[in-house]
Amino acid sequence: MTSIASSRRMLFLILGDLIGYVFSLILTLTIRYGALPSRALFYDHIPSFAILFALFLLISFSAGLYDKQSVVLRGRIEGALIRVQIINFLIGIAFFYFAPVVIAPKANLFMYIIISTAVLIVWRRIMFPVVTVSRKQPAILVGAGEDIGDIFDEVNMSGRYGLVFADHVVPGVAVEDTVKQISAAVTRTGASIIVADLHDRRVEAAIPFLYSLIFSGAQIINASKMYESIFDRIPLSMVGERWLIENSGTALGNRRVYDGLKRTIGLIIAAVGGIISLILYPFVYVAIKLDDKGPMFIAQDRVGRKGKTVRIIKFRTMSGNDNGTYGASGVTKNVVTRVGSFLRRSRIDELPQFWNVIKGDLSMVGPRPELPSLVAIYKQEISYYESRHLVKPGLFGWAQIYHESHPHHEIATEETRNKLSYDMYYIKNRSFMLDLKIVLRTLQILIRRSGR
Repeated sequence: MTSIASSRRMLFLILGDLIGYVFSLILTLTIRYGALPSRALFYDHIPSFAILFALFLLISFSAGLYDKQSVVLRGRIEGALIRVQIINFLIGIAFFYFAPVVIAPKANLFMYIIISTAVLIVWRRIMFPVVTVSRKQPAILVGAGEDIGDIFDEVNMSGRYGLVFADHVVPGVAVEDTVKQISAAVTRTGASIIVADLHDRRVEAAIPFLYSLIFSGAQIINASKMYESIFDRIPLSMVGERWLIENSGTALGNRRVYDGLKRTIGLIIAAVGGIISLILYPFVYVAIKLDDKGPMFIAQDRVGRKGKTVRIIKFRTMSGNDNGTYGASGVTKNVVTRVGSFLRRSRIDELPQFWNVIKGDLSMVGPRPELPSLVAIYKQEISYYESRHLVKPGLFGWAQIYHESHPHHEIATEETRNKLSYDMYYIKNRSFMLDLKIVLRTLQILIRRSGR
């Protein structure tokens, strides 16, 4: 239900932005020529601007303006839109000044960007919240634990969903107690939607009762699916052997078309990116040698698909290479060099891995590969950690986009557990659209030079 609602909101935002772009063009021409544009004048401009509209929407998508947790919906719309519009302006300059278009409205572009920024802010800040207001349906949440608490807080505090939790039932030890609590909550609140943690054994014992409620018009929603839809990650507390079996087809199933095209596209991008990146190699070499006179590259073993060891190449950013053998302290003794700090912030240190993609050790998109020494520890401390090895690791990863506290050069079990929840989301939902989103968002992060 939340997934459908989120998809509708995203499509509505896209449609509203597109209308805003067209309206801004009409308004720009009206101000520029002192009257509403004639049909001929509008038709002269729309072919070239239509191409820009498509590029603008792509930039907005890559910047996260259509995400469920987008800053647009968090109240920081102005700054986000202004940053995107600056990029759009630069794209417009390049397009109209260098591309062979029928009309080159150079004088109109600057005015258009200002007007469209104002129009989009009004649409996003004022109009969108008003037109998307709907009556919220009462619901009951059944389950316990931190993940269930996160669902309750997000739904009831954000106001972005078509329901509100009128009651939270914590299942009892005896199934009779759980049934009585759910029945009483339904009677008291009149709720017809029940979100239940079906992976909780106490709730699972009450499934026959939940099944009976369907015939009285109740809708039963699996809490793990709602969590996934809301947070774009898998709740590890709700993952078990049954979940892995149910979703193993996505990772191991026969997907020749997807896997074949992904490999082909990855090869093309890696080959082009690898060749272009050669321009930077001499500068990186000189910078590293002037900094500490150490080697330019570093090679490390990482764990790939099905636990196979692969060797990846990176520009050296630390004073040494301990291969993740951190000892009793659990923290590396090496330090990040001055040049290494810049290489990491700009992600230049990852460029040699294009050659790993060409070799087939890595994919362009997938969970980032981990050091064998750390994998050995995490397999013991984190349930189902090895499930991230069901697919080939990647140069770009879902966790690198959304997981804010990436563990680096130390043993960090809790942060790695959070990271795993994003990796499992990718494994379950991997597709061309998800891969495209990861690539675009990663490029957006690179442009903003936001370090890990």
